[in-house]
Amino acid sequence: MTAREDMLAGRPYAPGDGELVAMRKTAQGLMRDYNSTIIGDKTRARILTQLLGTWNGTVIRTPFHVDYGKHIHFGPDCFVNFGCFFMDICEIRIGARCQFGTGVQLLTEDRPRERARRATGVEWGKPVTIGDDVWVGGGAIILPGITVGAGAIIGAGAVVTRDVPEGATVVGNPARPLIKD
Repeated sequence: MTAREDMLAGRPYAPGDGELVAMRKTAQGLMRDYNSTIIGDKTRARILTQLLGTWNGTVIRTPFHVDYGKHIHFGPDCFVNFGCFFMDICEIRIGARCQFGTGVQLLTEDRPRERARRATGVEWGKPVTIGDDVWVGGGAIILPGITVGAGAIIGAGAVVTRDVPEGATVVGNPARPLIKD
């Protein structure tokens, strides 16, 4: 197994592996190029097609940050607002018509809890899956391994530590279902 195969499978891997370093370097160059564009710039589509696993015409406002980019897959008609971080050591799969507020973080990476093991630099991840028609409010953080069901709403600033059922609205830290009157 290569380090990339281990990484994508959610197994511990060494992030300093040469192939992974080269992939991150490529992504950093593409992010730099993309983040220096403005709306209407003809190079945007080419850059996002190269950066992302599946772009699908998603509107992404700059700045936008990824780890690798290639492991991010958007459905059609999505929108990503300013300053989002999609850290994709494992796959991030996003359904159709999803909207992300300013400063949203989708995080797939994780590290050991034991100090000595953490010092070795090993890490691993778990994929994040977002269903169709999801709205994620500004500043929300979705942690590794989370699935957000179709039609759900994640409130601004929420920290999502558990799966979110279809159609649910969650708020707070940690995110909990909103009780309706």
